Amino acid sequence: MATAYPLARYSAINGALASGFATAELHYLLGRDRKEHATHRSTAPSAAMKASGEPCPHVEHLGGQAWDMKRMEVQMSCLSYMLRRNAGVYASAIALTAMAGAMSLPSAHADEAQAKDLFKAMSDYMGAQDAISFNYDSSLEIITKQDQKIAFTSSGSVTMNRPDKIRATRTGGFADVEMVFDGKTLSLLGKNLNLYTQAEVSGTIDHLVDELREKFHRPMPAADLLMANPNDQLMPLVTDVKDLGSGVIRGEECDHLAFRTKQVDFQIWIHQGDRPYPCRYVITSTKVEGWPQYTIDVRDWKSGSEVAADDFSFKAPADAKLLKPGDLPNMDDLPSELVKGLPK
Repeated sequence: MATAYPLARYSAINGALASGFATAELHYLLGRDRKEHATHRSTAPSAAMKASGEPCPHVEHLGGQAWDMKRMEVQMSCLSYMLRRNAGVYASAIALTAMAGAMSLPSAHADEAQAKDLFKAMSDYMGAQDAISFNYDSSLEIITKQDQKIAFTSSGSVTMNRPDKIRATRTGGFADVEMVFDGKTLSLLGKNLNLYTQAEVSGTIDHLVDELREKFHRPMPAADLLMANPNDQLMPLVTDVKDLGSGVIRGEECDHLAFRTKQVDFQIWIHQGDRPYPCRYVITSTKVEGWPQYTIDVRDWKSGSEVAADDFSFKAPADAKLLKPGDLPNMDDLPSELVKGLPK
């Protein structure tokens, strides 16, 4: 079993892309600060704003009891003003809310238990599959120093045979990458760079995930879900659980669950029925202001005999250049100027 590390290693900041570029330093380079180190501006609604009918200013969510009290004071002031200005509208809304609250809803404890059961059922299903293949689309968000949120997207495929073979590809606007592991050798190919490297790595896919993170500094995206027991990897880190009912992704009904940890929030949409595979996985980095997310959407899911045969061999292009593992450049989905100066 792989060592249980904090979920942040697969967060939108620390593990979103196989290149390992997506660290908190990216946001520091772009001018962002962690919440607990940020400063705030005055957010009290001015008399001019109230007189003009302008909406209440944005309240930054910063840590600390003093700021929480100040934020509450500002929000209550804004709320009082807006309630007076829109008394009729809010009265109707409050009445509807009261009606909804009177409905019979499951207890929070029951929701939490059911959410954990649904997640464990997915984990058990994933771990029981000897062969898996799927295609995916992913999105990594960054926050610029101008407070603009930008997403970089990519698509790829994964084929794996437990316990020790996997082939993964990822193609984005700035990278075209293939990774192959046959239980003995790890091969990484940057197709757009015409560069590749190989290294001896023996063991299971779980072991490979840890080696990629610790030794090669190239964490796999959403690798939690590919491990033999995702439940054991993630649930010990969870501090809050919510069962949000059903959602529909690409026409398929899914169970929508939300979890919180000390480092990140994550949501998962699990296919309903006898194949509870993850349809969507969203990780939110709550320690970086702007709360950037990493999202992966899974499609074309296959398991067992549905999976096409693969011998997981690797053949480099004839003109590709072989490099030592430490010399292989970052193969990420960002323009090079955005990752300049990041640790390798």
